[in-house]
Amino acid sequence: MVNWTQMHDCCGDVDRVPELLEQVEREDDAEAWRELGYRLVLEHDLIFPASLAALPRLTRLARRSARARGLAGTILRRAAGHHGRDDLLEGCADSIAEFRALLDRHLQSRPVDYHPAFLDALAAREEYHWGAVLGDFSDDFYHLACPHCAVEVTIAIGDHGRYSAIRDWDLGDVDRRGLRPASSGELSGTGRWMHETALRDGREALADGIAHLFGKAECPDCASVFNIADEYASANRPVLR
Repeated sequence: MVNWTQMHDCCGDVDRVPELLEQVEREDDAEAWRELGYRLVLEHDLIFPASLAALPRLTRLARRSARARGLAGTILRRAAGHHGRDDLLEGCADSIAEFRALLDRHLQSRPVDYHPAFLDALAAREEYHWGAVLGDFSDDFYHLACPHCAVEVTIAIGDHGRYSAIRDWDLGDVDRRGLRPASSGELSGTGRWMHETALRDGREALADGIAHLFGKAECPDCASVFNIADEYASANRPVLR
C-alpha cells in the first residue's frame, strides 16, 4: 500500500495524483490524463516520488490504455535522474517486469509508435542511456573519445553514411573511416536483444543500424580499432541516485 502523504508530485502536492489515478481508472478522461502527465513528468527530464509510486497502477492500466503505456514508459526512461527515491524504483520490480512483457507484445504487433515503445522497452531493461539516445538511424551521430588516444571521434550511422570521422566545424566530418558492423553471432547482451527484436518485428533498418552501433570503428587519428557501443555506454551510462 502506497503512503501517498510522502509522495509529492511536481507541484509539491500529495493528494492530487491518487485522485487523478482513480479518475482515469474509471474513465479515459483526456483532461485528467493531461494533468496527470504534467504532475508526474515535468519538462527537463524530471520525475518525482509520486511518479514512481504511480508506476504499478499505470502498468495495470497500460494493458488497455495507450496513454498509460506512454506515461509509464516516459517515467521509466527518466528513472536514472535525480528523483531521490531509488527505494521506490526497487519496489516496482514486479511491475516493471510486467511492463517489459506488455511492451514486448506491443512491439510484436508492429505499431505506429514502434520506436518510442522500443525505447521504453530499453528503459524497462535498465538500459537508460540507450533509451535516451537511440535514434532510428536515419540521421544518428554519437560522439565519444577514442580509448587509445582520447581524440573526439564522431560516429555517423544513417542515410548519410556509416563511418567514424573527426568533426571539423568548418569542413564537416573529415578523414572518414567505414564502420565494421557486428555479425549476428558476435552480438551479445543488450545488443543481441535489440538486434533480434528489431529483426523479429520486421525493422530491418533499425536492425542494421544496431549492428553498426555494436560493431567496431577505426579512430581517424591513431588508427586504433574499438567497439563503439562499449565506449559510448561506459562514458554515458547513468548512475541511479
